[in-house]
Amino acid sequence: MNIYKEISNSIIGKLKEIPEIKDYLTPQILNNIAIEIPKVRDFGDFSTNAAMLLTKSLGKKPRDIAELLVSYIKEIPNVETVSIAGPGFINIKIKDTHIKETIFSGNFNPDTEKKQKIDLDYGGYNVGKTLHIGHLRTTVVGDTFNRIAKFLGHTTKSYNHMGDWGRPMGLIIAWILENGMPSNVDDINRMYPASSARAKEDPAWLEKAQKITVELQNGNPEYKKIYDTFIPMSLGQVNQLLKRLNILTFDENKGERLIAEYVPTVEKILEEKNILEHSDGAEIITVKQDTDTEPMPPVMWKSSAGAQTYAAADLTAIYYREKTDNPDSIVYFTDNRQTLHFKQIFRAARLVGFAENAELQHIGFGTITGSDGKPFKTRDGNVPSLDDMLNIVAESVRKRVSESGKKLSDETIEKIALAALKFNDLMHDVKSDYIFDVDSVTNFEGRTGPYILYTAVRLNSILKKVGEISVTQDCDLLPEERDLLMFLLDFNRVTETAFEKRAPYILANYAYDLCKLINTFYHTCPIMRDDIEEKVKSQRLMIVKQSLNVLSKSIELMGLEIPEEM
Repeated sequence: MNIYKEISNSIIGKLKEIPEIKDYLTPQILNNIAIEIPKVRDFGDFSTNAAMLLTKSLGKKPRDIAELLVSYIKEIPNVETVSIAGPGFINIKIKDTHIKETIFSGNFNPDTEKKQKIDLDYGGYNVGKTLHIGHLRTTVVGDTFNRIAKFLGHTTKSYNHMGDWGRPMGLIIAWILENGMPSNVDDINRMYPASSARAKEDPAWLEKAQKITVELQNGNPEYKKIYDTFIPMSLGQVNQLLKRLNILTFDENKGERLIAEYVPTVEKILEEKNILEHSDGAEIITVKQDTDTEPMPPVMWKSSAGAQTYAAADLTAIYYREKTDNPDSIVYFTDNRQTLHFKQIFRAARLVGFAENAELQHIGFGTITGSDGKPFKTRDGNVPSLDDMLNIVAESVRKRVSESGKKLSDETIEKIALAALKFNDLMHDVKSDYIFDVDSVTNFEGRTGPYILYTAVRLNSILKKVGEISVTQDCDLLPEERDLLMFLLDFNRVTETAFEKRAPYILANYAYDLCKLINTFYHTCPIMRDDIEEKVKSQRLMIVKQSLNVLSKSIELMGLEIPEEM
């Protein structure tokens, strides 16, 4: 169900039938014909600039051309009225009967024409660290994009490209050798920060960790045994937190260690193509081009100490994914600070001929800050873990609920807190920084996750009070009903746009705008009142049902859960 695509295709098809203009519809003009949705529905449901684009070709005024086009566009099935506005914009209004027939059919399945195979790289957790606020955006945005792609019928494969084979692992093994294997989550979370801090003050400790890293990568059996014992413990706590965040299970937790077995193959390819260069004991790949106006350092393939690098793992991962998945796209979700890194890696991949038929794309996201504009920290000045973040938000929700005099279960509080945290992240353009304020995100009114959930709970409550809903087509639509229905019909276009632009915030803000229209409808169009005609009541209940269907799907795609009550 995509009324935008239906009308767009109908308009373009009709234009191609008009004798006076069909010979002038060049590919350039056809590509620039815009079918838009006016911000103010009073002007129509759709508008097009087609007449204005033909002015030069036909040598006529745009309004004269528009009058010609209008006479044909009126013939399109399910078009109610066509009018001209301004210098020559054409506005189209759809028949109410078609709107209702389309909505009340309940078919909200997408009709994606070209299915894609997409590898998604997000998460990328360092196994030596607890998941913290810096992991929120890669996790939430990556997971939501994954859900949107699956909904549209694309085939996805999600990778958690773990940091488990570089210096951090050397620091962890050095700590375990001295202090023993961790016995609980707290021990795991203390080790890396402690060992890392010690390395900054003690050169000998840093050198020891570096040597361990190289020996681990070269197959040292003692270090490998420690690694094999530690990694399941670390992944266990990661997966527990991802479950709390309602994140889809990764298709592959394939980190640097598992990619390492393919590094010799890639290194041989690099050598055969004379791409590897030696520099001060290290091995590098030059990716700078003559047209570059900004610094473009070489890719560090192997360090001077002989260790596998972060860049080597990422380049090899592209080779692995091409050979294993043959994807149409490989999309990475990391923060903006890695933009240069991925430019280097993508250039190196193209240089060596990897993934030549795949789009390589890095979606960089901004920073979560406090009200002071600095990276968000807890009151004691620490970087909060994701568990801390959820607990902070849950406590704020619990306080609001208590102050309102309500009593909600811990499970419900958790669902509201999850919506507050995740929706607040999703509603921002991924490229932008945003301020995190716990009191704002837990508000039950305004552009917040709790407001989204509350609207869904309200609709659920209405439908629980009625039985089977039957509806006739002879009931007029009020403006508030019509606006809501047209917005519901825009759902598939929104999800397709969010996918194409790699921008889940488009879906999140659609969900909020949908909730506003639902609540306007709810307050303006009484449903269960005794003086409401039965046919009007039935139609409004059907609007409630289909509004809930679309809102529920939006909530599901954002990885949120609707509670029973609020």
